[in-house]
Amino acid sequence: MRALPHVLAAPKDGAAISHLCLRPQRNERRFVEKITLTKEHGIPGERWATQPWLRDAAGDAHPGIQVCVIPTRVLDLVWSPDADAVHPGDTFAADLDMSEDNLPTGQLLAVGTAVLRVSDVFNDGCVKWKARYGRDVYDWVRAPEHRTYRLRSILCSIEQDGVVCTGDVMRKVPDV
Repeated sequence: MRALPHVLAAPKDGAAISHLCLRPQRNERRFVEKITLTKEHGIPGERWATQPWLRDAAGDAHPGIQVCVIPTRVLDLVWSPDADAVHPGDTFAADLDMSEDNLPTGQLLAVGTAVLRVSDVFNDGCVKWKARYGRDVYDWVRAPEHRTYRLRSILCSIEQDGVVCTGDVMRKVPDV
């Protein structure tokens, strides 16, 4: 709980991204310097199209879970590249306020040459999150009073194909 003010003080826009991660198979992580995003196929090399954890009404991979972005300040609390804990598997991290107030459902985000759309699918952490990082962290991200903060991450669909590289800046696309 002491970390919450620090997490909530993240910038509102313009966040450099880090820790680009592919998940080719369950529980497998591969860190890369760039990722290609496609609206139709998700992320080449990822398991989204073949093994999604959520499907739409037609039984296809849900487009709202193509990309997962974890707040850097939360990632720093639970994972270190030098530790034994498994990376949570988010596509990348961004030091950004991921709250519903700052990034409402439907908000467009430009990153690299791609554009993402914040999904209405809520990521409340799974049993793997609990096993990897402990019950206290699991309960913290799932607490009803924290739901609007989206501490676990935001989930996004890909709206415009593109490439994202480590260090690219993610920015909100203004309403037109």
